[in-house]
Amino acid sequence: MQISSNYSKFARFLTLGMRLIFHKKELRSSLSSHEDAPGMLGLVPTMGALHEGHLSLVRQALSENSRVVVSIFVNPTQFNNPEDLKKYPKTLEADLSLLESVSNEIIVFAPATSELYSEDISSKNYFFNGLDKVMEGAFREGHFNGVATIVEMLLDLVRPNRAYFGEKDFQQLQIVKNLANELSFNVKIVGCPIVREPHGLAMSSRNQQLSNPMRQRAGIIYETLLTAKQMFGTKSATKIAAYVTGVFAKETDLELEYFQIADVETLTPVKTKQNNIKYRGFIAVYAEGIRLIDNIAMN
Repeated sequence: MQISSNYSKFARFLTLGMRLIFHKKELRSSLSSHEDAPGMLGLVPTMGALHEGHLSLVRQALSENSRVVVSIFVNPTQFNNPEDLKKYPKTLEADLSLLESVSNEIIVFAPATSELYSEDISSKNYFFNGLDKVMEGAFREGHFNGVATIVEMLLDLVRPNRAYFGEKDFQQLQIVKNLANELSFNVKIVGCPIVREPHGLAMSSRNQQLSNPMRQRAGIIYETLLTAKQMFGTKSATKIAAYVTGVFAKETDLELEYFQIADVETLTPVKTKQNNIKYRGFIAVYAEGIRLIDNIAMN
């Protein structure tokens, strides 16, 4: 393989067999050449700064498909806060090393912003059947339009049989399922379990921005969710929410943005619990200015 100047920094990975692609036309050409081959195609969309949570998605994709594309792209249209976008870590070389530790046969698609967006970097407007009106959608205006814009681009470009998303972003997972159905993509959206750090904090690329003491301290988010789940059998949603609010009111270095118990299918906040409905508890907390989200199945 002849390596262009664009690829020279990553030559080591390419010579080991990893396919690193920066351009849509090259990706489409590469995938088209194998479209008649037997087996399934999996897609793992990421924004890079990979960790064990991402790798768990990649491993599942590899176990269920003959070919896997991992996209690495920090999507500007899903950030409602420009400072948040500026802070987001970009670590492509380290990401490739992690992917290499799993398999050197992964196709990695790492486009520049200009490759996917025109000069007008903006998102499309979608209708999500109300799934975007609560929790993340209520606090991050336009966020899910940005997510849907890039997911639609990737599904249209890659045309996978399966696409893998982590349950840490459970609301996003439900919205992507809705999107794929509404736009009639022939793809199965696969939700994968949350992977946690030893102290319980849900793995996230944002965790890298926390100090080590705070990274340990933030384990209280999961501890609180576990207690809320225990309470769910006997206490009302209102009392559980009051408990969670009280926990974080005592934490001077952690700021609760929201806690909500909702129907897993509609994401409608619970008023009166019903036995035939599955619920999840959702939470967002600021730690050292970094926004952390988590959730847990309540029943």
